[in-house]
Amino acid sequence: MRVGILSTGSIAATMAKTIEQMQEAEVCAVASRNQEKAEQFAQRFRIPRAYGSYGELAKDESIDVVYVATPMSEHYENVKLLLENGRNVLCEKSFALNEKQAEEMLRLAKEKNLLLTEAIWVRYMPMWKTLRQVLDSGIIGEPMTVTANLCYLIDQVPRLMELSLGGGALLDVGVYVLNFASLVFGDDIQDITTTAIMTEGGVDAQNSITFSYPGGKMAVLNSSLRVLSDRKGVIYGTKGYAIVENINNFESIAVYNQDREQIAFYEQPTQISGYEYEVLVCKEALEKGWKECPDMPHEETLQIMRQMDKIREKWGMKYPREV
Repeated sequence: MRVGILSTGSIAATMAKTIEQMQEAEVCAVASRNQEKAEQFAQRFRIPRAYGSYGELAKDESIDVVYVATPMSEHYENVKLLLENGRNVLCEKSFALNEKQAEEMLRLAKEKNLLLTEAIWVRYMPMWKTLRQVLDSGIIGEPMTVTANLCYLIDQVPRLMELSLGGGALLDVGVYVLNFASLVFGDDIQDITTTAIMTEGGVDAQNSITFSYPGGKMAVLNSSLRVLSDRKGVIYGTKGYAIVENINNFESIAVYNQDREQIAFYEQPTQISGYEYEVLVCKEALEKGWKECPDMPHEETLQIMRQMDKIREKWGMKYPREV
């Protein structure tokens, strides 16, 4: 599969480095808004074509799929440009600034009969399916409570502190705790209680979110740009519980019974970076003619965007470039 990369930042570099080690795909082109940056990136990863504008990459008909790794504030315009020019797209999380943008992006992809999928890597990984199987087995009984946190010391990253760039903890790292809760309980949320600590620039530095679901189920979720956390997800059931190490890239799943004795343990399989799984699923989708990936269906992308819209509405936090 011939891949184009739109952007030359750190996430783009991780993807390029990953694909370098894959037999199933190759990076054939990279685009920046600066020709020199594009050429430096291309030289670093031995990419044959470097473009000094996104429009040039969008017009490259030899590319099978374009990976979009720009700031979240840019996804809407970047993806539309690519789709208008006939390119299939793998777009980084968070997919857009809000549900309205996401709907428009997906509508255009459908109109153009192109593949468009959100690159929230954890959903494509084997361990995501392993956890689903653990829960479906009934080994911990009926899950009733979930706790999850994802917090990093990243408040020095300029884009994350800028409201105009879609900054804040929620869209960057909070999106993972929402997806974790969705894996366990689905998206039928009855009530949302939330609070956030805002920066002077108007983005959430840290937040706490509680979802209530039918049947008395609850998820308590935290994310932050200012502290370091254990990144654990814990699922409490009626017969036991499961602990996931690192909900951002499941390292292990430990299962415990009613006596708090460990009765099962699952370890992450060897991986390049974890990015390879979304690349492989895109390749399969193109080969089979799919326009969305079963690992992250379009409706699921919209559900998560809708949740984040409702959370930010409760905080009174709005991005300048929201449609």
